[in-house]
Amino acid sequence: MAANTFLIELGVEELPPSAIDALSDALAEGIRRGLDDAEVAFSDIRAYATPRRLAVQVTELADKQPDREVERRGPALAAAYKDGQPTKAAEGFARSCGVEVADLIHLETDKGTWLGYREQQRGEATTALLPAIVGKAISALPVPKNMRWGASRVEFSRPVHWLVMLYGSEVVEAEALGLKAGRTTRGHRFHAPEPLDLAHADDYLGALEQAWVLADRELRRERIREQVLAEAEVQEAQAVIDEALLTEVSGLVEWPVALTGSFDERFLEVPSECLISSMKANQKYFHLLDEQGRLKPQFITISNIDSQDPQRVIEGNEKVIRPRLADAAFFFDTDRKQPLAARIGGLANVVFQQQLGTLADKAHRSAAVAAFIAGRIGGDVAKARRAAELAKCDLVTEMVLEFPELQGIMGRYYATHDGEPAEVAQALEEQYLPRFAADEIPVSPTGQALALADRLDTLTGIFGIGQRPSGTKDPFALRRAAIGVLNIMIKGELDLDLRELLELAAAQHQELPYAENLVEEVLSYMLDRFRAWGQDEGIPAEVYLAVRARPVTKPLDFSRRLRAVHAFTQREEAAALAAANKRVSNILAKQADEVGSQIDASQLQEAAERTLFDAVSSSRERVMPLFAEGRYREALDILAGLRAPVDGFFDDVMVMADDDAIRRNRLALLAQLQGLFLEVADIALLQQ
Repeated sequence: MAANTFLIELGVEELPPSAIDALSDALAEGIRRGLDDAEVAFSDIRAYATPRRLAVQVTELADKQPDREVERRGPALAAAYKDGQPTKAAEGFARSCGVEVADLIHLETDKGTWLGYREQQRGEATTALLPAIVGKAISALPVPKNMRWGASRVEFSRPVHWLVMLYGSEVVEAEALGLKAGRTTRGHRFHAPEPLDLAHADDYLGALEQAWVLADRELRRERIREQVLAEAEVQEAQAVIDEALLTEVSGLVEWPVALTGSFDERFLEVPSECLISSMKANQKYFHLLDEQGRLKPQFITISNIDSQDPQRVIEGNEKVIRPRLADAAFFFDTDRKQPLAARIGGLANVVFQQQLGTLADKAHRSAAVAAFIAGRIGGDVAKARRAAELAKCDLVTEMVLEFPELQGIMGRYYATHDGEPAEVAQALEEQYLPRFAADEIPVSPTGQALALADRLDTLTGIFGIGQRPSGTKDPFALRRAAIGVLNIMIKGELDLDLRELLELAAAQHQELPYAENLVEEVLSYMLDRFRAWGQDEGIPAEVYLAVRARPVTKPLDFSRRLRAVHAFTQREEAAALAAANKRVSNILAKQADEVGSQIDASQLQEAAERTLFDAVSSSRERVMPLFAEGRYREALDILAGLRAPVDGFFDDVMVMADDDAIRRNRLALLAQLQGLFLEVADIALLQQ
């Protein structure tokens, strides 16, 4: 079976850079799925894209489907003949197969014998299958917003101007989006605007590069990275390459050329974050730092043209960035004309959530919780309260209204300018940490207290109005808030009781329609995050379930137990002790009425039960101090030594003895054994 390369390219007007990767990958995946469904063999599929094109190249694509033997089953043999003659059912089945009844075969199955027919079905030519495969893939593209153009009724993200479909050197006869397929593509809009005919599908990348287009997304990204780094080296500076910005810029150009521009040094009086946000958000520039890590009055822009006069391109960019930075300077100067605290009253005009009130209400509630937490973790109560009062004030400043990503950062700058305590100013920025699971956490006690209080207020409030997040909807980012709370408590080693804090946070809300069982519901939701958290750390679900079975409400303690039980499962004694605990759990559950707490040593009849009693008593003396200090791993290492006496007990001792006193004594011994492990987790669940 012969094979060749297949190429499809959609030529479009400039696509939104944020949509290019998703559209490109979806087109490739749609074609892959179509070929797999048609059972057409191929080697590899590569997706290519620029602002003006979406392309997919399939290598070593077979020229046809494989031939297949098709088997059809007709009526049962008993219904196919009567008195030795074929019935109408048999004749009708033969006609549907295009043969005589005599040409049919008998198919033996476990349910009897049936009339049947086998034929060789020739595989269809790939070029005949491709139009439908491509059409289905295009129709399934995740286009963010369709548009029409001209008099056409065709819809797509942007107007489509050409369609290339080649199988090897042959054009595939097909139509899509109102265009007939051909072999003509286009190069760079300015450097190579003339139509370009492709002789072969393999020529695609090379031919476009000759026409000033880098169609390979990854190659274009890395070309930009290399050029930015090279420009920075010339300027004896360090280029800061934000990966999201790099991806966005690569979606704006087909032939990247890095150029360095500059701006007036007087703008450096404005906080660097403001200038960087303006350069990134508005102009898609990469910024430069000096040896001390300070912002330099320079930027790197990526042009989509290799200009004969690059200085004019640079001057044009400098002219554009100047008013943008002037705006940032104006916002900064304007905001500082009144202290941050003067904006507290303005928070009453900003709704946090209709049923939960304004940002002023949220600040008031958070202040009480933050002050309580600060007192518990050795922080300054007054500073925590002050930080909570000021926490959302920068949201109504000109700078943050223009650049929302600067929330917290500008609060720190303005609080510092106003002479607020340094830790209060720092907390205003730290309140948003961690932004994601692996992000850093607040380091100051005031920042930790504020970050926890703000999230706990949101969690109890949104749950309290019945807007619990679902698998697909989480508009208030409660999942992220819950994980943030856990991370702060665990990484910050804060020995705080989550139930206690949730009760306090819930009490700050005046009226909540779903207040009943609110604390337990939110607590359960938050502790359930440990399952995914543990899996990220390589901890199996059964370990999480073993710890979750215990009434643990301190996240720091929960995480220590998780790690300790996980380490315990790596020991060779773990499986046997888990099985033994499962057996003990079943016995005690059935005999709950007979289980006491005291063991009468004089009633220990067998050597194996005396050995277990001594081992349990000795272990308890050693592990109880460790439990009190949260040193669960060391405690479980000691309890692992119980395997031999436990095995000996179950081998040699009849728990359910006829004598009531002996039976109750043995049940009490098992209850004490189980109790030691339950100080950490229900390891019986490790059997699952």
